[in-house]
Amino acid sequence: MSSIKIAKTSDVVSTSTNGSVHDYEFGRGGCDVDRTNGASSWYAYFNIVCLIAGTGMLGLPLALKKGGWAGLVMLILAWWMSSYTGVIMQKCMYKGKNRRLASYKEIATESFGAIGGWVSFFFTTWIYLGTPVLYLVLAAQNLNQLCAGTAGEIGNLAWTIIWCTVVGIPFLFAKSLNNVAWTSFTGLFAVMITILITIILAGIDAPNHTDSHKDNIIWEGFPVALATMSFSFGANVVYPNIEGGMKKPQQWRVVLVGAMCLCAVMYIAISVCGYYIYGTDVVSPIYNSVPSSPARIVAIVLITINSVVSAPILLISFALDVEDMLNITIERYGSKTKEFLVRAALRSSLIVFVGAIGILIPFFDLLMSLLGAFSNCAIVFVFPVLFYWRLTGFRNKPFYELGWNFLIILVGLVGLIFGTKTAIEDLIAAFSDGYDYQI
Repeated sequence: MSSIKIAKTSDVVSTSTNGSVHDYEFGRGGCDVDRTNGASSWYAYFNIVCLIAGTGMLGLPLALKKGGWAGLVMLILAWWMSSYTGVIMQKCMYKGKNRRLASYKEIATESFGAIGGWVSFFFTTWIYLGTPVLYLVLAAQNLNQLCAGTAGEIGNLAWTIIWCTVVGIPFLFAKSLNNVAWTSFTGLFAVMITILITIILAGIDAPNHTDSHKDNIIWEGFPVALATMSFSFGANVVYPNIEGGMKKPQQWRVVLVGAMCLCAVMYIAISVCGYYIYGTDVVSPIYNSVPSSPARIVAIVLITINSVVSAPILLISFALDVEDMLNITIERYGSKTKEFLVRAALRSSLIVFVGAIGILIPFFDLLMSLLGAFSNCAIVFVFPVLFYWRLTGFRNKPFYELGWNFLIILVGLVGLIFGTKTAIEDLIAAFSDGYDYQI
C-alpha cells in the first residue's frame, strides 16, 4: 500500500532541472516536495472521500428541514463551490518563493503576510480541533445509546473520556498521515454502508409517514442550513497535506472533483430520502429517525467507527503544523527521547482540550452548525478565493470567473455571519432549557 508523506517545507527538490521527474504543470520553475515515495491518486481519492463523507451527512436532512426543499439548490451550490475552491487551492500551493506552500497557513501568509497567516490559523484551528470534538460527542452518544439498559450505559461523559483515550493512542505516536493510512479505507466503508442501511430502513418506514409535512422554502433557515452543508464539504485545511503526498499531483483536479462528486451523490440521496419521508419530524443524526432494529444498530456502530478513525487524521494534521511552528525536532532537542516527550506533552494537552469541550458542549447538531458557520464558511468559501486573487492576480481573470468568485464570497459571508448568529442563539437556548449532563 502506498503511503502519504506530509509535505514539509524542508523536504523540497528543485523542479527546474531539465528532465526532472518532478517537472509537472504546477511545480515547474519552482520547488516541490520529494515525491519519491508518494501515494497513488486512488489513495488520495479515498483520503478525501473519507474526510468529507463523514458525520456531515448525518445532519443534511435536518438542514433541508431548516431551509426547505430549496435547500437542495444550496447543497448543489456548496458542492460546486467547494470543488472549485479545492482546485484553485492547488494553484496557490505553487506560488511560494522557491518552495511549495505546504499548509493552509503558509498559503495565507504568502498571500497576506503574517497577519493573514494567523487569521487563517485561528479559523483552521476551529476545524482541526472542533471536528474531532464533534466526532467524540457523536461516538459517546452512540455508545451510550447502544448500551441503554445495560451496565454499559455509563453516561456521555464517561464514554467521551474512553473515546479520547482510544483516539489519543494513535494520535500520540503517529508522526505523519501514513501511520493512519488504514483509517481512510475503514471510514469510507463505514460511511457507505451506513448510508445504504439508513436509506433502506427509511424506505421501509415510509408508509408510516405519508402525511409528513415538508416546506418548499424557509428563508430564515437558509444560513444555518448552509452552515451544515459547508461543514459537509469542508476538508480544505488538509488538502495541502494530501496533495503533497501524491505521486502525481497533476491529477489533483480529477481526484478532487471525482471525490466531491461521489460525496455529493451520497449527500443528495440521504438528504432527499430523509426529508421526503420524515419531513419536519426528521432529526439529526438521521439514523435516529428510523425505527429501532438490528440494522440501525449496525449503522450506529459503523458511523461510530468512522468518527473514531477520522478524528486522528485532523488532530495529526494540526499537531504537525504546530510542531513545525514550534520547531519540535530531534535536531533541536538532541535525542529522540526528548523530542518524543515534548511532542507527547503537546499532543496530550490537545486531546485533553478536545475531550473537555466535548463534555461541556455535548450537542451534535448544534456543534455541527456552529463549526460549519464560523469556520468552514470562511475556510472553504471566502479565504481560498482571496488567496487565489492575491497570488495569481485579479485583473487577469475572465469576467465570468470573477462573477463566480464574488458569488462564492457572498455565500460564504452570509453563512459566516448569519449562520454563526443562529447557531449561537440555538446553543444558548439549549443550555437555557436546563440541560442535564449525563455523568
